[in-house]
Amino acid sequence: MIDAEEDLVATPQVASARHRLRTHPALLLTGIVLAAVNMRAALAGVSPLVGEIAHHFHLAATASSLVTTVPLVFMGLGSIIAPKLARRWGTEAVLCGALVALCGGIALRIAPPVAALFAGCAVVGASIALLNVLMPGLIKRDFPDRAAGMTALYSTAMIMGATLSAASAVPLENALGGWQGSLVSWALLAAVAALVWIPQAVIARRGGGHSPALQAVGEHHGAAAATPAHGTASGPKLSRSPLAWQVTLFMGSQSLIAYVIIAWMPTIFTDHGMGKSEAGLVFAFSTLVQMAGSFVVPMLAGRMRRQRLLGVAVSALMACGVTGLLAAPVAGAWLWAAVLGIGQGGALGLALTMMVLRSGDAHTAARLSGMSQTGGYLLAAAGPLALGAVHQATSGWTVPLLLLLAVCAGLSLLGLGAGRDRRIGEDA
Repeated sequence: MIDAEEDLVATPQVASARHRLRTHPALLLTGIVLAAVNMRAALAGVSPLVGEIAHHFHLAATASSLVTTVPLVFMGLGSIIAPKLARRWGTEAVLCGALVALCGGIALRIAPPVAALFAGCAVVGASIALLNVLMPGLIKRDFPDRAAGMTALYSTAMIMGATLSAASAVPLENALGGWQGSLVSWALLAAVAALVWIPQAVIARRGGGHSPALQAVGEHHGAAAATPAHGTASGPKLSRSPLAWQVTLFMGSQSLIAYVIIAWMPTIFTDHGMGKSEAGLVFAFSTLVQMAGSFVVPMLAGRMRRQRLLGVAVSALMACGVTGLLAAPVAGAWLWAAVLGIGQGGALGLALTMMVLRSGDAHTAARLSGMSQTGGYLLAAAGPLALGAVHQATSGWTVPLLLLLAVCAGLSLLGLGAGRDRRIGEDA
């Protein structure tokens, strides 16, 4: 993830207010968990309902894939502006605003015109991008001695939110009278999270405003919340580093595979005769087991000088899962879901870990994270749309899944390159 705090130094006013906030860790902890639960729930809950959404708006497969593609595009674009917003307004205020926007975007998706559906998807994607960028830096800043444990907590909460959303999508549809009720129900969770962050945003932004000492140095409400810690030209040129591009493309390729699975796995099962409710549960199970890969693989990677074998291993796991979807999608559904989930979780964990291991310092790691996350989401956005178009053109899933296997092969090659014992700058 991008660390929005890595290149920022808080003003005295904001630093003082944040010190006061850290005296109430329960409030911070609750806010972090609630924000993390919202980071994937609004996306995962769409996948089991894609067929109903497409039928309601008379969308073909290519057009219906935009429900997943549009958020990814705006997740990439939103990652670019997040550090600037944090610098201007402060992390807490931007995080709170992102949750408010997420609530609005979720509600906008069920408005009658189809344009509102895609506009809401754009708002949801941009909001999640801000959460993606802000959360790691906030944890590193406020829990420096417990960063690993807090990161595990928020990562687990994020996966649990996605799992719960996917598993409950169809039951909520049945209970609330349609896909609209199922989708909009997650706006309530975003609203609750925003309410928890409002006092933190107010304290961090205005809490020190009445201090005579701070007023003497010119601090006031509305001033920038932080200043850059590094010059813009600091560090190696990432765009000229083959290793930086290998890490970026590894991040993008594994994201592409993951979001194709998010977009189309339940549809693949239902097209082969599985019931909609069971397809949603299998998809939720695949999301849940990602925790195993995302926990184990980074731990192994940190103990190895080279991560090439891990890169090939997670690629092979995903390739086995995709092959299973080709050969026996319904008969082996739970097995393929488990293999894909472990592979996806491991690939994401490895991608995030390599951003640190391939960097010589924290500043370069933050810049590489920004490059990888922005480029990765924009690359991933092409996956659901492209495979949806191929599915529509071929009236089946064989060719799309064969193309996904080709991406797995490419991911393996990228893992061999990005997993070398090198640092960015050494390959120049």
